[in-house]
Amino acid sequence: MAFGWIDEQAQARRRAGLVRTLRPRAADSPLLDLAGNDYLGLARHPEVTEGAARAARLWGGGSTGSRLVTGTTDLHGELERELADFCGFEAALVFSSGYAANLAAVTALAPHGSLIVSDAGNHASLIDGCRLARGTTQVVAHADPDAVRKILGTHPGPAVLVSDTVFSVDGDAAPLAELAAACRESGAGMIIDDAHGLGVLGTGGRGAPHAAELAGAPDVVATVTLSKSLGSQGGAVLGPAPVIDHLVNAARTFIFDTGLAPAATGAALAALRVLRREPERAAQARTVATALHTRLTADGHEAVRPDAAVVSVRAPSPEQAVEWAADCRAAGVAVGCFRPPSVPDGISRLRLTARADLTDEQIGHAVGVIGATRP
Repeated sequence: MAFGWIDEQAQARRRAGLVRTLRPRAADSPLLDLAGNDYLGLARHPEVTEGAARAARLWGGGSTGSRLVTGTTDLHGELERELADFCGFEAALVFSSGYAANLAAVTALAPHGSLIVSDAGNHASLIDGCRLARGTTQVVAHADPDAVRKILGTHPGPAVLVSDTVFSVDGDAAPLAELAAACRESGAGMIIDDAHGLGVLGTGGRGAPHAAELAGAPDVVATVTLSKSLGSQGGAVLGPAPVIDHLVNAARTFIFDTGLAPAATGAALAALRVLRREPERAAQARTVATALHTRLTADGHEAVRPDAAVVSVRAPSPEQAVEWAADCRAAGVAVGCFRPPSVPDGISRLRLTARADLTDEQIGHAVGVIGATRP
């Protein structure tokens, strides 16, 4: 049978407690949401939803084609200019997803003969980019500038470091300034994924590269997603104008993919403008994350101190993590559940995402439910 091997893998997943299922989300769910990535509480902001609706009415339901054929609208260019200006980069290029943006940046900027130095804790999209690139990949210890420096010192040709700025599992931040220093000693470039930094870190939420004074540097390329702090969908690559021009001509996930839908583009642009007007949202998201961590650890949980808006709580096993998350949901609080292979260290977790619009009462209720349902 052609796909008989799938049954064997399904049985192995069941034995390991790693079966995943789809769970539709109700439009009017009563759950307190600490599982989604709407860090700034903008996904349902009236200006954001109106931005999506207005764009759909003007440009239609879809972009109709590749960005190089019919998929580019004036709205895409407007978002790219404002996003680059806000984050402090020379230029930007919008993609249909953050995943596509990461694949584009890594594959197009690591040609044959180059070395890719990849952090062991990187997101799957960066890992897949390394796999697809024609350069040679070396994985280094997590957040270790000395390990990066050592590997780069062995390669005489072009090289690039690939790293998240904020790692999605534990919410810890990469030591960007130290990593940049290691790269510059060897003339290597940096590709840094700021999916969890944009809107949360930096002045007014301008992102981790801005906070580390790397934004706009000629040797730094950043990727972002529009689906977290900006409450929409899509992704972008930020960097020097020649790099962005190169991606237009060389990045397969740009050339051969349908452009980002107008509604998502309009929503992201509206959210970015709200953030510009209300920069305090970024600091509030960090304040909520710190409050969650403080109350969880005071309650005896093993939680990782957050550097941005992700709070990770260790679980005893994959099976107990699933049960714990399910019990939280039954008690009215939605939390994330990360298990192997999504976690590189094999340790299962509840993953909580702070939102700028959470109240002290909601924080206390969430911590109480997590404590009451602890395995």
